[in-house]
Amino acid sequence: MPPALSIVHVLRAPVGGLFRHVRDLARAQATAGHDVGIIADAGTGGEAAAAAFGALQPHCALGIHRLVMSRLPGPGDMATLQRIGKVARRIRPHVLHGHGAKGGLYARLAAGRTQAKAFYTPHGGVLHYQWSSPAGALYLMTERMLLQRTDGLVFVCDFERRAFESKIGLGGRPNKVVHNGLWPEDFSPVRPAPEAADLLFIGELRHLKGVDVLIAAIAEASRRTGRAITATIVGDGPDRQAFEQAAEQAGLASTVRFTGAMPARAAFALGRAMVIPSRAESFPYIVLEAMAAGLPIIASGVGGIVEALDASCLVPPGDAAALAEAIILLLDDPVSTERAAKRRLEDARTRFDAEKMGAEITRFYRKCGA
Repeated sequence: MPPALSIVHVLRAPVGGLFRHVRDLARAQATAGHDVGIIADAGTGGEAAAAAFGALQPHCALGIHRLVMSRLPGPGDMATLQRIGKVARRIRPHVLHGHGAKGGLYARLAAGRTQAKAFYTPHGGVLHYQWSSPAGALYLMTERMLLQRTDGLVFVCDFERRAFESKIGLGGRPNKVVHNGLWPEDFSPVRPAPEAADLLFIGELRHLKGVDVLIAAIAEASRRTGRAITATIVGDGPDRQAFEQAAEQAGLASTVRFTGAMPARAAFALGRAMVIPSRAESFPYIVLEAMAAGLPIIASGVGGIVEALDASCLVPPGDAAALAEAIILLLDDPVSTERAAKRRLEDARTRFDAEKMGAEITRFYRKCGA
């Protein structure tokens, strides 16, 4: 059996899917017997991040180190890099694995000051930028230069790998796609509450997530069927007020309810089917979580979503008419819909396992010389 590795994960913001991925990966690697640590920003995430780090503490033999990290490039980056380098030299890990653009920058530069191997997972991040803008050109060129300091690239989906290759290039670096995974406790059907709506959305309330498309589709489906189709919108964000106004203008104020943010598992009982109408995505956890909860799903066929769901669940992004048709078909045949949801739950149990995710990534570290 190969010896245990010492692994430090570096990220900036302990929020969202990136943070969930790092927590799951750290837990899986620690469970497999490796020594794990985390370096993250001290000023982001609030009480939720503090609680998550507290739960993760038993899995982090190398500690959880929270330092000040700025979101945008600036003179403070050098001071932060020095502090991260100091932590890394004290721990002397075999692996520094950076997550997101800022975490990837720090991890790869700090690895050059130690004997650690440097790995990077973009998690979307810089891939949203274009070469045509000055800021985008700066960020993408920085990524291209950092490839020289990268021992291996890990992507959460093939869509992300292809986008990275197209915009930045792989630079001849070893790379591997490893999908996100869930834990055994995540795989149990959630029964709808008695007052559950027909449809459920969970996510950040911003234009990219397509809540306006969902509202338009509900209005159309309601007109076509003569049925008052209900929906619960869970989440918060910069466009919440605009979406509430859109629902009111569409005559849906009494059938579309906005609850604010809450944990996904607690929200699943509020709807009988999950709708993910995003205009763009990488590989969102909410898809896997909804599959694991046994919920029927309709989703946009964008990004890595197509790697998780079969074509019968998918609609074109931004197409309210197609989404309305999918909603009508789903509501008209609840027996087939439920049967398909059960199949997807079992499929997710086999394909998206957190311990397997951790083992695959750790094997990749070793393959790259860690």
